[in-house]
Amino acid sequence: MPPWHDTRVLVTGATGFIGAHLVRRLSTLGAQVHAVSRRPLEASRHGEQWHVADLSDAAATADLVARVSPEVVFHLASEVTGVREPGTVAPTFAANLTAAVNLLTAVTGTPVRSVVLAGSVEEPRDGLAPSSPYAAAKAAATGYARMFHALWQVPVSVLRVAMVYGPGQPDTTKLVPYVTLSLLRGQEPELTSGARMVTWVYVEDVVDAFLLAGADGSAAGQVLDIGTPEPVSIRDTVELLTTLVNDTTTDRTVRPRFGAVAARPLDRTQRSDPGPAERVLGWRPATSLEAGLRQTIAWYAERP
Repeated sequence: MPPWHDTRVLVTGATGFIGAHLVRRLSTLGAQVHAVSRRPLEASRHGEQWHVADLSDAAATADLVARVSPEVVFHLASEVTGVREPGTVAPTFAANLTAAVNLLTAVTGTPVRSVVLAGSVEEPRDGLAPSSPYAAAKAAATGYARMFHALWQVPVSVLRVAMVYGPGQPDTTKLVPYVTLSLLRGQEPELTSGARMVTWVYVEDVVDAFLLAGADGSAAGQVLDIGTPEPVSIRDTVELLTTLVNDTTTDRTVRPRFGAVAARPLDRTQRSDPGPAERVLGWRPATSLEAGLRQTIAWYAERP
């Protein structure tokens, strides 16, 4: 991988889970990181420069790109929700589709060497209907990215990221932090039956993939899965997590309550094919589920 030293990098969604890890890594590699969020931060965390922008505003997005003049763009800004309610359609459309189109429009014709969009394993395959407003917006953004590459040679790639987990996940309602924190506090997590099969990937492995995709533009035009090849049921994931947490808290044993929550409609088995990512990027997931969960538990255990 070529050095990132002094490379001007724009990271949207920089306060999010993947974004925060990516900003930290880029900073250690010596990049000039321009981090974007909808809300201002009080201070730089790793030497990055912060910008406040609403990417659903086309003029604000164009102004941001003009001021930063990035060599590489990582677009991770997103409204991540699995809620199946009509009220989520407009917010996810604006945050996940309009923002992506505005950003792609703003970089068209500039000397940017690579643009990497965060897609999702939730994007429908095989002609199936999207399972949620989030999945629909993400799939549409992928389609627009392919169009911008084909028509106007924008060096954009899309990484369809699987279920990300690891230390520092800010949304503690997500499965892994919710279950981990509940168990560490001696509370019984309430879950669905756990039958759904999902594809997990450790956050630092995801950062590796983004760095590889953004390095030189060779991934332009590609849509690549970033996940592990074999899905694991939510029940098996939670059972493993429970065993690992209970091993660290010998004074008590807490069990999850499966079936306490109804399953969401159209929740399907998730699948990732990391083969193309290995061929194009030389990337493969390096962290096993057990190893990743152990590191995640240790991080949360240190922060009551």
